Amino acid sequence: MTVMSRAWLLTEDPASRAQAAWGRRYRAWLQLRRNGLAMAGLAAIVVLILASIAAPLLTTHDPAVQTLANRLAPPSTEHWLGTDELGRDLYARLLYGGRITLGMVVIIVLLVAPIGLAVGAVAGYVGGLADRVLMRVTDVFLAFPRLVLALAFVAALKPGITGAIIAIALTAWPPYARLARADTLSIRGNDYIAAVRLTGAGAPRIILRHVVPLCLSTVIVRVTLDMSGIILTASTLGFLGMGAQPPTPEWGTMIAASRDFILQQWWVPTIPGGAIVIAALAFNLLGDGLRDVLDPKQQR
Repeated sequence: MTVMSRAWLLTEDPASRAQAAWGRRYRAWLQLRRNGLAMAGLAAIVVLILASIAAPLLTTHDPAVQTLANRLAPPSTEHWLGTDELGRDLYARLLYGGRITLGMVVIIVLLVAPIGLAVGAVAGYVGGLADRVLMRVTDVFLAFPRLVLALAFVAALKPGITGAIIAIALTAWPPYARLARADTLSIRGNDYIAAVRLTGAGAPRIILRHVVPLCLSTVIVRVTLDMSGIILTASTLGFLGMGAQPPTPEWGTMIAASRDFILQQWWVPTIPGGAIVIAALAFNLLGDGLRDVLDPKQQR
């Protein structure tokens, strides 16, 4: 970034709303960049995502090809991370499995965050009967442990990737609704909301244009912190046989298939388990950093 563009972003007297918005984003980035742990988490997430996307370019073995004569082989120059119980290359299966596990997380977040934000914003702004009904529905979902409820949903649907995504999405939206409702309750009584209402703006316009943008920062932080839990839930469903089905390479399924070899061929279950730990820890570190940047109550 040139000196002129940096000065344009950091000016104290922006000439337009766009310049002010980009300036806020740049200052937030500078603050996040000073957090070493958050940047380490971001770097790990980027590496995992890029490696999963580029799996066909980074691997020389087909993750589904079985070589029984070479089963449970230790790491070597031919198989960098060894082979599994059916002689399949663990390195290839790890990268292709990242596509499944991380892809499920992205899809679930894209489904539940807008739903939770919409439910919470509507309930908080409209109030009355709508608020009571929406929050009681939210309380019903929150009354059950997420994993238990996800298992019930996926069993009622069909074991598989699609069923796991739907089941986790149905159980993951209530916390976002609670957060959005709490922010909306503190926003709706402000003077600028009253001023917008006096101009003739209706409830849908006020919610979409003025309430939802102010709730986004809290929801973004919660989404980042919640991704680790979604990864663990998706992997647990795969481990229990309710998520991705063999021979699909998915981290939880890979651990389940190799759990009998944890003492003798320890690298077979440890490698996908380590990937889950790294991904979950990275999202937690990034979420903590984003909370320091985006949450006004964390500002010092």
